[in-house]
Amino acid sequence: MRVKRPLWVLLLGCLVATLHAQEQAPALLLQAVHCLAIKNFLSPSDASVLRLGYIVDAKSYPGERVLYAIDYIGTGHSEGFVFTIFLTQRNGREVFNIQNNAKFVVSKSGRSGIRFEDGEDPLGGIWTQDHLISAIHRIQRQREFAVAVDAIRKENLGFQCESYADKE
Repeated sequence: MRVKRPLWVLLLGCLVATLHAQEQAPALLLQAVHCLAIKNFLSPSDASVLRLGYIVDAKSYPGERVLYAIDYIGTGHSEGFVFTIFLTQRNGREVFNIQNNAKFVVSKSGRSGIRFEDGEDPLGGIWTQDHLISAIHRIQRQREFAVAVDAIRKENLGFQCESYADKE
């Protein structure tokens, strides 16, 4: 019977990991990703599921709530797109204001293990890059959410999407 015990533990671990991965994404993340989709910030892909991570930060920009989100590319957490989305309220509605985006790669040659792809540097210089790098590291330690592309394209209910790329 001793031989079967490690197999049983392995099977139980796989079941727990599967249940953990199937946890639904929070509404705040779904709303933010909906805004990224309708503002054309998500990279074109044939994938039917996005792999996402996020954190909400109230310290980087004093007096502001910021949602940092990652859309992972490929397997693992070694590359993706990172977004800075300011969260505010206007007329009783949540406003998701996309203010930065960049493609990143985990790399030994980059600052703090992260390199931003050429031509994809985030706006705002070194201070902004440092905050994005910190957010990427924090998000990588958090749970990843799998979200069906069809789920984010649905009409929004009660929130507004804005972006630095919007025409005034």
